[in-house]
Amino acid sequence: MKLETLDLQIIDTHTHFYDPTRPQGVPWPSQDDDFLYRRVMPEDYKSLAVNQGVKGTVVVEASKWFEDNQWILDLAEADPFLVGLVGNIDIDSDDFESNLNHLAGNPLFRGIRLGGGALGNVADQSFLNQLEQLASLDLELDLLIDAPLLSSVNTISEKIPDLRIMINHIGHVPIDGQPPDTAWVEGMEIISKQPNVYCKASGFVELAKGKPPTDELDYYRPTMDVLWNLFGIDYLVYGSNWPVSERYAAYQNVQQLAFRYFETKGSKAVEKVFWGNSKEFYKWIDRH
Repeated sequence: MKLETLDLQIIDTHTHFYDPTRPQGVPWPSQDDDFLYRRVMPEDYKSLAVNQGVKGTVVVEASKWFEDNQWILDLAEADPFLVGLVGNIDIDSDDFESNLNHLAGNPLFRGIRLGGGALGNVADQSFLNQLEQLASLDLELDLLIDAPLLSSVNTISEKIPDLRIMINHIGHVPIDGQPPDTAWVEGMEIISKQPNVYCKASGFVELAKGKPPTDELDYYRPTMDVLWNLFGIDYLVYGSNWPVSERYAAYQNVQQLAFRYFETKGSKAVEKVFWGNSKEFYKWIDRH
């Protein structure tokens, strides 16, 4: 089975766009990052992805500045290729509720991403109340975490069963061609039983311990098999993490790595992972 032979609407659920030449600059990436610190715009991504079958992308906002959420939404207004935004809002801010309500008025705004530090508040009812606001607005929560915080994800998913939760970059487990870390496997096993928790099939080349990362599927297969066995056909979602991934491998190689694995599970699995599950989770807007 070849990707180009499939009548498949691929949606890449993890891209970043930013422009350091704007008057205010950008808080990320750092000026010290010679690879990432450059203007990265939708047209740059499309020049790589469209001929790989990608029909649209969900953007994940990497800037911690609230105004930059609107900057992405403005880009999306001008370009229907951008089908959704996972925003970045300071959940500890006094303005969190009003900022969230403001952005939620745009149907392209699909939720927010939090880093692991925020989950230290998982026992705090006010923190849970803020996450409840996401659920009440039918928005989702992306989480950028690693294995020690998977138990916190389980707590959130149980307390707020209506909140859709997406684990980014497979929970940051190192990949070395061998069976993955036992603590990670155990944590993922617990949260995979929750019907509101999904996992993003992204970050594979970044997590490979060998650099430059190999494109040999068997190197990644032990980790991918765990993900497939736990989350199955309905709860895995493709994302490239471009342009970060480009530091390690070309866009085509990143996509093909995921595709070569999931095609072994059948055409239905490819359709679900590369398109259907992301529609179910993000409820992104079909703009074509």
